[in-house]
Amino acid sequence: MADAYRDDPRYRALIIGGSVAKGYARDDSDVDFLIVATDDAFDEHQRTRDVFINRKDLCDYDGGFVDGKIIDLAFLEKLAEKGNEPSRAAFEGAFAAYSHILNLDDLLQRIPVYPDAGHADRIRAFYSMAFIQHWLLHEAERHGNRYTLTRAASQLALFAGRLILAHNRRLFPYHKWFYRTLESVTEKPAGLMACFDALLEEPNGDHATGLFELVRDFRDWGVSDIEAYTWFMTDVEWSWMSEKTPMEDW
Repeated sequence: MADAYRDDPRYRALIIGGSVAKGYARDDSDVDFLIVATDDAFDEHQRTRDVFINRKDLCDYDGGFVDGKIIDLAFLEKLAEKGNEPSRAAFEGAFAAYSHILNLDDLLQRIPVYPDAGHADRIRAFYSMAFIQHWLLHEAERHGNRYTLTRAASQLALFAGRLILAHNRRLFPYHKWFYRTLESVTEKPAGLMACFDALLEEPNGDHATGLFELVRDFRDWGVSDIEAYTWFMTDVEWSWMSEKTPMEDW
């Protein structure tokens, strides 16, 4: 890959990410990358909406391919400044296969960092969402509403898990690597993953309560029941009023 792009004047660096960078790659994994274009080249790629690269010719194994996005240096700088958690987490382990950019390695180091600003707000939000989804799942079970039941189970698992990740100041890596990351953190309730699995394998009220109470009792999260209800009303149901960023993009 580096040989294919290194001498092309349109592209200033090639960054390897995904499972290869994280050390999770299997023999049949694709290779995820970002290629940093010059400003002029990036403008042209955007103008033609040609910002994605998928090539099979750069792999020497059956079914292999490389999967890449074309960005510019400003994208990386903005990401280091204000990127959301999944975008930051995508750079965990990322490295430059080649670079013509001064101090690119330093910039890459600044991206996959948990943002301390807003930490208390995230703790309150994730706890409140887990609280509401626990309540909602019991309501769905009472009414025999399968769609709401399965969705509430998934959301309860998501936000109970995100609460624990935030407590550990670990980035949410989006859904593909969520379970593996949650499993790896050190400060979590004993039996967390077993309760997580039980809820998703058999969504019901007992399993929902098992997971929620395990997380609720792990520590004092500083959120009362009425505060959780109020937060959901003002920050989720009424979020359109303030044009806030959707929670899953935090």
